[in-house]
Amino acid sequence: GTGGDTGTGNGDGAGNRAQGGNTGTGQRLIAYLVPADPALGIPATDDLRAHLAAGLPDYMIPSIFIELAAFPLSPNGKIDRAALPVPDGSRPELAGGYQPPTTPTEQLLAGIWANLLGVDQVGVRDNFFDLGGHSLLATQTITRIRAVLGVDLPLAALFDQPTVGGLAPLVDGANGTSRPPIVPVDRDQRLPLSFAQQRLWFLAQLDPDSAEYNTPSAIPLPGDLDVPALRAALTALVERHEVLRTRLVADADGIPHQVIDPPAGFDLPVISVASEQEVQALIAADVATPFDLAAGSLLRASLIRLADQEHILALCMHHVISDEWSAKIFHRELLALYDAFRAGEP
Repeated sequence: GTGGDTGTGNGDGAGNRAQGGNTGTGQRLIAYLVPADPALGIPATDDLRAHLAAGLPDYMIPSIFIELAAFPLSPNGKIDRAALPVPDGSRPELAGGYQPPTTPTEQLLAGIWANLLGVDQVGVRDNFFDLGGHSLLATQTITRIRAVLGVDLPLAALFDQPTVGGLAPLVDGANGTSRPPIVPVDRDQRLPLSFAQQRLWFLAQLDPDSAEYNTPSAIPLPGDLDVPALRAALTALVERHEVLRTRLVADADGIPHQVIDPPAGFDLPVISVASEQEVQALIAADVATPFDLAAGSLLRASLIRLADQEHILALCMHHVISDEWSAKIFHRELLALYDAFRAGEP
């Protein structure tokens, strides 16, 4: 649409420059563009978004457009993603210009958005989703508004009014409607299942041999690996999160409830293999093995050793205790704990 070349990446972690980088709490899709005419440059950001919106769903439209004189190339002539510039936290230039927030509510909302979206400033007319917001960040935004402003807004409010200027009147008009905070309940009582847990438990009763809701993950661990530190990190992570120690057990009347097991050492078998084919076979066999929601842990892990300096941590969890968002938290905390234990730190 620009007469030149483009490239996109989904920033998914600190230091992941090969995918475009990530400067904030949420993920942002970044487009790199080389204009056909350097003198004219690339079109305005709003024009680019409008052009892409004609053929792409909202979640595929980049939030940041970066102009390059040329794509950096690797020695073999391919685009060197690691050399693509990581965007800073400055707000993308929108055609409408920047209009600063003025009222206290607008200023607080702009601060919440800037923090969650990883940008320096948010204007009154800036669109939350144009700045990189998505449904998960929208949920966090509503939660943050509740915590900071004491107002409970429905998630739909942000989709209906995706600008600070549009949302602020809803916040001001909702004073006094805050709900009481969520607090932990006594673990000594019988704990009911959530609606999502009920659904997955019911499906498991219909087909107990199904592995459809197994969620695998393979983490490459190159270099010198400290196996005791990794096992300690897994033990600490399971201790930290109750849901990783939770089973779904039915009583004599067939009504299920949650049972949270006490923390215990994590079993991490080490399996030596000679080829990638054996690795794939082991992972495939694990993924095809169903979980018993009532009998045992809903998290399995094994350490596959290809060589002294090449390991793969094969994880498998049932969807009833994990999803894509929480899996990212799991991986981030696991690596942080591993680094700490390996260094002898708390």
